[in-house]
Amino acid sequence: MLDHHAWQAIWLTLELATLTSLLLLLFATPLAWWLSQTRSRWRAPISAVVTLPLVLPPSVLGFYLLVLMGPQGPLGQLTLALGWGTLSFTFTGLLIGSVAFSLPFAVQPIQHAFESIGKRPLEAAATLRASPLDTFFSIALPLARPGLLTAAILSFAHTVGEFGVVLMIGGNIPGKTRVVSTQIYGHVEAMEYVQAHWLAGGMLAFSFVVLLCLSLLKRNGASVMR
Repeated sequence: MLDHHAWQAIWLTLELATLTSLLLLLFATPLAWWLSQTRSRWRAPISAVVTLPLVLPPSVLGFYLLVLMGPQGPLGQLTLALGWGTLSFTFTGLLIGSVAFSLPFAVQPIQHAFESIGKRPLEAAATLRASPLDTFFSIALPLARPGLLTAAILSFAHTVGEFGVVLMIGGNIPGKTRVVSTQIYGHVEAMEYVQAHWLAGGMLAFSFVVLLCLSLLKRNGASVMR
């Protein structure tokens, strides 16, 4: 059965995944819109940076984020100067790492949703003298809703399943940075396989539900397009 430490890790994981998803929707939506509309020469380099976490080993990304937030890193020096201390091995640092690691899982579905809208609805709004901001909120966002939902689900699920970046940045501090993935790792290290089975089985069921939701969302989206 699940003990107090397991429930603590579960609630911390849910809190981290929820905040990460909300922040990613906030930051990824305008970035995805820009990537889908711009012809700037910076589009390819910025798109490559966004996609980098998909191919970069989590330990590498976690290491450089740890250096960035450390006392010698630029972000660490800034937070020390502000009297906040360093962000490594804190929940805030964990949140920053999760946002960076899950960024492509939010940007890409939203970008594809914006690109699938096409130019015609946007041009029609322009002929009606709608401002770019009004066009974005009244036309683009409603039409891109399936992409936004997919991005939210993928970001949440990916954050729940994080391990390498979480371990590098947050360590495995009970009640502070210990999430479900590192809790399972701790149980396996201690050869507590029964407890590990409970948490791992829950993660397996959660992953299945996520994939099922994405499949249903894709099917409903295809039906709407018809």
